[in-house]
Amino acid sequence: MSAELPTLAEEIIAEVQRSVPEYGRQDGAPKPPVFRITVEQAMTAFVDQVSGGRDSYERRDELCRELGRSEAYQGRSLDALQAAYRVGVQVAWRRMAHVGRMRRLPSGVMTRLADALFAYIDELASLSVEGYLEAQSSADEQSGAHRRLLRLLLRPGTPGGALAEPAQAAGWRVPDEVTMVALPARARCVQEELDEDVLADLGDAEPHLLIPGRYDTGRAQMLRGALPDRRAAVGLTVPLAEAADSLRWARQALALVDAGVLEDGGPTLCERHLLELWLLSDRALLDQLARRELAVLAGMTRSRRMRMTETLGAWLEAQGNAVEAARMLRLHPQTVRYRMRQISETFDEQLADPAARFVLDAVLRAHRLRERRPSLR
Repeated sequence: MSAELPTLAEEIIAEVQRSVPEYGRQDGAPKPPVFRITVEQAMTAFVDQVSGGRDSYERRDELCRELGRSEAYQGRSLDALQAAYRVGVQVAWRRMAHVGRMRRLPSGVMTRLADALFAYIDELASLSVEGYLEAQSSADEQSGAHRRLLRLLLRPGTPGGALAEPAQAAGWRVPDEVTMVALPARARCVQEELDEDVLADLGDAEPHLLIPGRYDTGRAQMLRGALPDRRAAVGLTVPLAEAADSLRWARQALALVDAGVLEDGGPTLCERHLLELWLLSDRALLDQLARRELAVLAGMTRSRRMRMTETLGAWLEAQGNAVEAARMLRLHPQTVRYRMRQISETFDEQLADPAARFVLDAVLRAHRLRERRPSLR
């Protein structure tokens, strides 16, 4: 069997990558050199063991444990690794059976060899389970400390001094500024891709992350690696005491993405949509404001009301420039001027007052945003 080991290892690796989908994907499998070394070490140790060798197998044991740890770090179960072990032992046994026939080994020898091989694979699988449970325990302990700290940090009225002890217990340095990230329910997040100082609560009904400091290029790259689905909303960078506000805005942005009002930015950045977040922050209050400001349109037909609000909105956005408003509406400037003469008669006092014009502009902008999805009307 010693002469078969180099090609056997290659065959096992190829068959595992072909048969087990998680190991066939570049992003899901252990790095090929590590995987190859583990297979080579395992098969070499087996041949040594059945031939009566007494070498130490510490290196092999640690590699098998590392395979288990890798699955835990990836947030997966051991199903794929156990499937890989099954495929590996099948390939190894086919090769051994072939060598046995070529060497005319007695059936009794082959039976003992089969028993030894399958017992050996069980031993390797047990080592991987050890590594998996070890990594899970360590990750759960740290994640628990981080979650408790994050929940304390987001609790209203928590004094800054109350964070020192739990932060020290979690091994976390308290920053001056933070940026919150809202995730969809049941979001997929590869936690080992997150920077060590990022706090995460993925078990919450509305999962979220806390990034110390600003959301810069490095943090953006981290988030892309940690979120395979790229669904997230990044809040504003705020002082630590205002973290709950940043999270509230991020969750609002995520809701607007789900409603189709904002485009899915993968992730969506709140700083690019401040006006939309402000205008749509309180739907009930916005409805009340619209009823008051647009009360003069109540008796008109729906088509006339829509024509007037559309024209007035464009005219306000164009700061009273009829040519620019016409371009926005794809109408002739004279048509806009004609409509505005009618609108000026209807909204006489409101258009003459700068403060009232500002409110009208805000109401009509919010109305246009809500028109993108009927669910927000």
